Amino acid sequence: MDQQLLEWIGYIASLIVLVSLLMSSIKKLRWINLFGALLFGAYGFMIGSTPTGLMNFGIVIIDIYYLMRMYLSKEYLRVMPIEEDTEYLKYFLKFYEKDIGKYSDLSKIDISESKIKLYLLRNMNPAGIFICNEYDKHTLEIALDYVIPLFRDFKIGSFVFGKQKIYFLSKGYDRFVVFTENRDHIRYIKKMGFIETKLNGILGYAKDIN
Repeated sequence: MDQQLLEWIGYIASLIVLVSLLMSSIKKLRWINLFGALLFGAYGFMIGSTPTGLMNFGIVIIDIYYLMRMYLSKEYLRVMPIEEDTEYLKYFLKFYEKDIGKYSDLSKIDISESKIKLYLLRNMNPAGIFICNEYDKHTLEIALDYVIPLFRDFKIGSFVFGKQKIYFLSKGYDRFVVFTENRDHIRYIKKMGFIETKLNGILGYAKDIN
């Protein structure tokens, strides 16, 4: 194989491994690292460096092992009502304020007056927060749907919008709406089943709960 092409394979493999380390999501890190290590391992064998090839294929096996554990393990997911404006809630919002600001403006959210206030728990770890206001008699407007980077793999979203339907229906609501211009947020809510629609002349996204 052409030497210059081999060098480019090595550069690309190195770049993929480097990019994997920038991922905040462990699942994304493992997937990207797996492809980078696979390419780097092949590169190692192509240049005659058996130790490099074996080490990276070993990394591939480790990544596959942990990915299988992630996909096959049964996780405990739960929502827990926020009863009052506690010190923990203030610390949580302050700690993740910068990250939350990428998707929502906390200064415009009055949590104490919100109709639905939930902590999102994953294996009993505080993984996020879900805040809704009443848009109309039977509709909830999502003011804040935040999951910390470590758990940002759609499992919690699927749990809230799927398995928690009875909770929201029992409160008398049968539809969610959300207004956002953030592209990442739009991709997320569309993946959760929200449909673009006009609400009182304003572009928004809606999802029927039942």
